[in-house]
Amino acid sequence: MENRTRDRDRDRDGSRDNFVEKLVKLNRTAKVVKGGRRFSFSALTVVGDRRGNVGYGFGKANDVSEAIRKSIDRAKRNMVKLPVKNGTLPHDVVGEYKATRVVLKPAVSGSGIIAGGAVRAVMEAGGVTDVLAKSLGARTSVNVVRAVFEGIAGIMDARTVARNRGKALKDMWG
Repeated sequence: MENRTRDRDRDRDGSRDNFVEKLVKLNRTAKVVKGGRRFSFSALTVVGDRRGNVGYGFGKANDVSEAIRKSIDRAKRNMVKLPVKNGTLPHDVVGEYKATRVVLKPAVSGSGIIAGGAVRAVMEAGGVTDVLAKSLGARTSVNVVRAVFEGIAGIMDARTVARNRGKALKDMWG
């Protein structure tokens, strides 16, 4: 029997394409019809390769597995590059989406991922090992994940900053 972790049902390693898939939120909704209740499911997942590529997806279906599959497919289509330097972020960043604000700060090596569930899933999937995060405002999982991705979009790449300042990359990082 293989070694099982505490959250084995939330993480799946996509063995054929080396993506780690994390289920952030699974929601069940009920629609009352003449014959009783009809249940449908929505799933929010984060997919990453632990090497700086990460994406999120939201899927809805009448079956749990179908909702998860749809959300994973959408996450793989919406991948973005997360610049990681020595296991952390290059600089502080604030992501905002609707009423949610997420503050992401680089951390010293060995600190770990100090973040809530949705932010932790994104950082682990993206390959960040040390980060400090705080989510402010609305705590809805979907909005927190979208705020994190807004923050990721605001992270400046070292090469771009060096080019804009007219310096060499070696002068920037030392």
